[in-house]
Amino acid sequence: QVQLVESGGGLVQAGGSLRVSCAASGGTFDIAVMGWFRQAPDKELEFVAAIGRSGATTYADSMKGRFTLSRDNRKTTVYLQMNSLKPEDTAVYYCAARRWGTMSGFAKDFNYWGQGTQVTVSS
Repeated sequence: QVQLVESGGGLVQAGGSLRVSCAASGGTFDIAVMGWFRQAPDKELEFVAAIGRSGATTYADSMKGRFTLSRDNRKTTVYLQMNSLKPEDTAVYYCAARRWGTMSGFAKDFNYWGQGTQVTVSS
């Protein structure tokens, strides 16, 4: 059973930067994709970014150029660097992992989820 633990959320002013991390443990050998989703109050869950086994990444259009997803050499921890943050980026950010399969930006394709970390951007 894969466990995902997020860290690094917090409060930042608009225009600032924040990095959130997600550490995976337990049965990580078959993780094909790790990604981030977010959910703002009264809004649906939204795809942010994902990284595949090869290191290829994909981003939601609104995050391109501002957010960068990377991982450590063991491929068990991913980092989401968020720059030029806007108040509309305020949300709970969830880490997710997909077993086997190809790159995806759909929440339904991910098998494991973390508890989430709050990111708040003040104006």
